[in-house]
Amino acid sequence: MRITFLGACKTVTGSMHLVEAGGRKVLVDAGMFQGENEELNWQELPFDPGSIDIIILTHAHLDHIGLLPRLVKEGFRGEVITHRANIELARIMLEDSIEVQKEDILTENRRRARRGLPELGLLYDEEDLRKAMGLFRRGVNYGEEIELGGGTTIILHDAGHILGSAFVELNRGERRAIFSGDIGNLGKPIIRDPATPRKADLVVMESTYGNRLHASVRDTVEQFRKIIAETFERGGNVIVPSFALERSQDILYYLRELYEEGNLPEGRFFLDSPLAIEATEIFRAHPECYDQEARALFLEGKDLFSFPGLRFIRTVEESKSLNSIRGRALIIASGGMCVGGRIKHHLKHHIWNEKNSLVFTGYQAKGTLGRKIADGAEEVEIYWERVAVRAQIHMLEGFSAHADQTGLTEWCAAAEPGAVVLVHGEPDAQEELAQRLAERGISARAAERGEQIEI
Repeated sequence: MRITFLGACKTVTGSMHLVEAGGRKVLVDAGMFQGENEELNWQELPFDPGSIDIIILTHAHLDHIGLLPRLVKEGFRGEVITHRANIELARIMLEDSIEVQKEDILTENRRRARRGLPELGLLYDEEDLRKAMGLFRRGVNYGEEIELGGGTTIILHDAGHILGSAFVELNRGERRAIFSGDIGNLGKPIIRDPATPRKADLVVMESTYGNRLHASVRDTVEQFRKIIAETFERGGNVIVPSFALERSQDILYYLRELYEEGNLPEGRFFLDSPLAIEATEIFRAHPECYDQEARALFLEGKDLFSFPGLRFIRTVEESKSLNSIRGRALIIASGGMCVGGRIKHHLKHHIWNEKNSLVFTGYQAKGTLGRKIADGAEEVEIYWERVAVRAQIHMLEGFSAHADQTGLTEWCAAAEPGAVVLVHGEPDAQEELAQRLAERGISARAAERGEQIEI
């Protein structure tokens, strides 16, 4: 079994790993690069997409699926395997990716023209996406053994990261490799905690928060409540950049709980993201992925994602009207790293005002607008205008959908791996995580892009 690491090497985006076994070529994930590495999406691929037999998708975030239609555009005609819940999630995420590309490519090509560089085209279009969606195998569940041919099998196990997320157990003869995808944070609402991996010769593991420890979910919810209350009391609004898939649904779940407990400050609450609204409907359609608590509430007929005072904002006109609200409003808007979507408009209208609060609830990749603000920038550029950053900035990493250092270490140790290769993390996080694993007697190192290993 040969594995080539093609993405998410010493960076957090662009997950893609090529496995060659039993005469078959299998890609684990087909992720898009984001942030400072975004231009890598247009580079020539280091393999012929037409030679790939199968693509396995661990979950439906763009840094794991975002290049799938490009691979189809350039010749991939094999089969796509993923958990059943991911099929519709992938469709809406990739549809949105096309729209974001159309918006961003105009800005990028203006910059390239000033630097004397050739224009970039869209990575893919609606027709490429339509063809890609036709390649998905239907109805794959957790725990189901799937024959890939040549004596190679896989099993998808619940990764506890987002709805339908999986880590991949790949077996050939007596050898077993596990690809973590993204491992979830313990104690998250709605979905189950990560499953325990079986003993493996190799674990290829994400390391996003390899050097961080998260606050508990309960403590983080209480911190969130205090931020809302304090911001409303000083006459400000709370702006929450949020990933449309999973994070938005988690936040709605927490707000509903606060409302039912009588602890939600009085105000107006908005989910301003057609993509997040559509993702929420898909969440409602897949109670088989819920944890015990969420499933019990579902069976009682409770709407997990709604409460009095919450409005879903679909149209551009409705979204623009939110900017006239002066105080006691909370606006959840995509995207989570502030690189696209309606959040940029809300930032432009709110971050200059010290009465307002900006609450980050997830990872901010290097090179993104969100990372610049989180790192303390006093001024940022939004839609060709310099805007002062005077709002109160908060980081609530306890809401993360990624396991922290302890979670990653314990999950990995359960596999008793012969070796660990770290991906999907920045170098400082990977170095510290490797040290923690070494203390447990586990040898780990970071992957290099283009590196090949044999097991």
